This record gives sequence, C-alpha cells and structure tokens, in this order.
Amino acid sequence: MKTVTIPAPKGDVLIGNDRPFALIAGPCQLESLDHARMLAERIAEAAEGAGVPWIFKASYDKANRSSLEGKRGLGMDEGLKILRAIREEFGVPVLTDVHSEAQCAPVAEVVDVLQIPAFLCRQTDLLLAAGETGAAINVKKGQFLAPHDMGNVADKIASTGNTRIMLCERGTSFGYNMLVSDFRALPIMAETGYPVVMDATHSVQMPGGMGKSSGGKREYVEPLARAALAVGAAAVFMETHEDPDRAPSDGPNMVPVADLGCILKGLKAIDALTKH
Repeated sequence: MKTVTIPAPKGDVLIGNDRPFALIAGPCQLESLDHARMLAERIAEAAEGAGVPWIFKASYDKANRSSLEGKRGLGMDEGLKILRAIREEFGVPVLTDVHSEAQCAPVAEVVDVLQIPAFLCRQTDLLLAAGETGAAINVKKGQFLAPHDMGNVADKIASTGNTRIMLCERGTSFGYNMLVSDFRALPIMAETGYPVVMDATHSVQMPGGMGKSSGGKREYVEPLARAALAVGAAAVFMETHEDPDRAPSDGPNMVPVADLGCILKGLKAIDALTKH
C-alpha cells in the first residue's frame, strides 16, 4: 500500500488506504479571498473538532460547464493568489483542477495537489505534464470508465517517476443525467496500491439535469461517504458552502458547511471501525 505524503506548514497530511481518512473540502469554485477565508475557517473548525486531517479544495476555473451561461470562476491568476493565501494563513495543503498541459507547472508552484477532472482522465499529455511537476495528483475516474481502467491512467502518471497518485471515484454514467456509485470500484482501484478517494459530492450530481446546469441530491452525500469509508477509502472529497442554493456552481451537490462537523464525527466513527 502506498501512502501519499502532502507537506504543509501546519503538518503533513498522509493519504493511504490503511490510514485514518483525510478530508478534501471547500467550495466548488473560488468566489473571493474573503469567501475562501470564511469557508476555510469553518472547515478547519469542523475538521479539527472531529480529528480529521484536511486539504482545502477550490477551483479557479470550471471549464466543463453545462452551458455558456454557467459561471466559470475567477481565472488562474486571481485564483492562485487566493489559494496561496489560504495555504499560508491556515497552514493546510491546497488542491485545484488543471485543464491543460500549460497550466500544470505554474499551478504546481502554488498548490500541493493537482486534480485531473474526470472528463480529462485519459488525456495522456495532460497526465504526463501533471506528473512531471512532482506534485501530488488526484485523478478522477471518468464517468465512462470501468474502475480497473484506472490502472492505465496511474501508469501514465507514474511513467514520469511521480508515484504521488490518488485515484478518485465519482460515479458512473447510468442513462441520461444520472450517475450510479458502484462501491466495488474502490477496492478494485485500491488493487493498484494507490490511495483511493471518494468524491461524494459529484457522485450525487445529475449532469445537465437542470437543462443549462447540473442538478443533484445533496442529501445522499453523507450516505455515500459513509459507505466509502466502510470499504476502506483513504479520503473523502466533499464540497461545501455556507449557502449551497446560492452558490455559482454545483449548489445542489454541496453540503452546508454548518452540517460539516456533525457529518465528520459520524464518518470518523465508521473509519475507526473499518481500520481498527
């Protein structure tokens, strides 16, 4: 079993299938420094209260919106300034998405974890460019892939000499505007030896389900996270917001940050039983 060590000013976060779970949390997209700071404060309170190590997540660009009307974010330059500030102020690792080879090197100068979106998980040049940065990589399984196909994805990144890889489950396409979670996927991906992450947020998404935006069922985020930890996930990815219904993107799938502390305490208990 591999453990991915993610250094941060406040202390390393260790991600491993046989280790206590870590949380990857934050808003779907960055809105402002003040907003990111407010959410980071509240996530820190919830995570530290439950004894869960955590990574701050937010996107500077949501490049795969359902329509041109969807809000994409602040852009790379402004987004990286905010992520740098959050890392320095809170002492935690930060994670964000990359969408092209050209973004990988400059983004890796600021963030600790590069995330490969699910739609791009087979883009060889992007995977190689991300791997060559030496940063930790969280690569989401495409909705169109079988879990055993992720071994090939990991091999592409590892060919650069970078084995700081996490494989992320986020549901599988099931008809139109619907995803289904097959929990066999987590142990199957874990057979690669790499840590497995459960994206409980996007697994409840209904892609394009609202016509010009995606829908979702946030009430199922916690049950899916619980199930993932029951089969031994290394980390849970969970987007959160103070008012999800007013968020610029993915609101239907985000957990209200006020509920996060209670959710994490329940997840911690299940994880402790699984990894005793």
